[in-house]
Amino acid sequence: MPKTIHQVEGVKPSPLLSHAVEANGFVFIAGTVGSDPATGTVKAGGFEAECRQMLDNVAHLLHGVGLDFPDVVRSTVYLVDFANWETYNRLYREYFPSGPPARATVQAGLVSPYGIEIEVTAARRG
Repeated sequence: MPKTIHQVEGVKPSPLLSHAVEANGFVFIAGTVGSDPATGTVKAGGFEAECRQMLDNVAHLLHGVGLDFPDVVRSTVYLVDFANWETYNRLYREYFPSGPPARATVQAGLVSPYGIEIEVTAARRG
């Protein structure tokens, strides 16, 4: 299966992963956290700020490969503390206001200090 590796400008490269991999019309965005691009550390301001930064980082990655949130067909969210469920859902609805993708949310231990991570799969149209 042919695939294209995307490293998105403005995102710190990692020797361990590709920012996105494209195969058969689908773009798989690697797990993305709420790290502040300016500092490379978790976004200051608590869980809500971290979650919003995570979704902004996904937007940047999607735009870097010519896609946007309506192109997302699946997401998997890793949430450390389900006490943050309502905040996460409220912000998620802002970024996916209609026709949200299929989604799974699992409770998971993440590398500290991150409280949430998301991976998405998007589809190219036509």
